[in-house]
Amino acid sequence: MSNFASSKNLSQRMTSELGRAIVCGEYPRDKSLPTEAALCDKFGVSRTAVREAIKMLTAKGLISSKPKQGIRILPEEHWNILDAEMLSWSLQAKPSLHVLKEFTQMRMAVEPEACALAARHASQERLAEIEHALKRMELSVENNDQAAELQADIDFHVAILYATENRFYIRMRDFTTTALNVSIQHTNPAIANPKGVVEEHARIFNAIKTGNAERARNSMFLLIDEALSIIEQKLDQA
Repeated sequence: MSNFASSKNLSQRMTSELGRAIVCGEYPRDKSLPTEAALCDKFGVSRTAVREAIKMLTAKGLISSKPKQGIRILPEEHWNILDAEMLSWSLQAKPSLHVLKEFTQMRMAVEPEACALAARHASQERLAEIEHALKRMELSVENNDQAAELQADIDFHVAILYATENRFYIRMRDFTTTALNVSIQHTNPAIANPKGVVEEHARIFNAIKTGNAERARNSMFLLIDEALSIIEQKLDQA
């Protein structure tokens, strides 16, 4: 039995544990979840913590809780999968490659246009942030530091979102960070030439820096298309 009694925030801990369990299919989708009393016993928390967790998961579109109906898991179309925490749970489910494929398809609709906007609107400060991430990528590849390379790669893509100066794109940062943290670990090892990955990112940055929106858009599209092809190959082999 899980016991979160020593946690300073029991409801958040329980939200994470219960949410992950639901998304990963540990509870039957066509039946009600255990009662509040049963959840209190299972997780070793108070009824208040359980109710707070239920509120949080309801806000994410994962469950509904109504009198006489109990706590029910909602159909997946109601789930707020743009929520970074929800995405993290989905990536822990099996098969996570299907989630990555959907995420990469969404990237193809978002990031190329983000690059075009960045080419038009990026300030010198924003350009410096993209360049700094690129230089860190170069250094980490030279040092064969995969953890540093992963973080720099993620920072590169997030910096482009900020460079759009568009609040809606910027709000994609947590979602993008969460998914790229898993996606890049699947795709980069499949690419024989790590320096080539850096060169592809450099082409994107140079297009943004010179204000060439069309080239920036196309360069990012090609980068994501390559990642999508790798994920699809892995799915075919699964």
